[in-house]
Amino acid sequence: MDPILALTRGDVAAYVNALFTVYIILVLVRVLMSWIPRLPESTPVQATAEFIRQTTDPYLNIFRRFLPPVGGGGFALDLSPVVGILLLLIAQMIVVGLVRG
Repeated sequence: MDPILALTRGDVAAYVNALFTVYIILVLVRVLMSWIPRLPESTPVQATAEFIRQTTDPYLNIFRRFLPPVGGGGFALDLSPVVGILLLLIAQMIVVGLVRG
């Protein structure tokens, strides 16, 4: 029997759930990166940071268009990750529930 035929809806739902979870973690790491003014200059750190920026910023920029930073001066709070993560969690529940059946 071919292993691909042995996949169940539960297996696919677990995979989709894991994809959502990984992306939510990437968004959280992006938030943490924004709190660090200068990351170390090492090549692996810079490459990882650039990957995280390129992966999460297009999604977060959707919310940044409608949700300007709160506060002023030297401290402005970007609420786009909060809204983005909230919508990802809702989408995760809906999509995984639909896949599970």
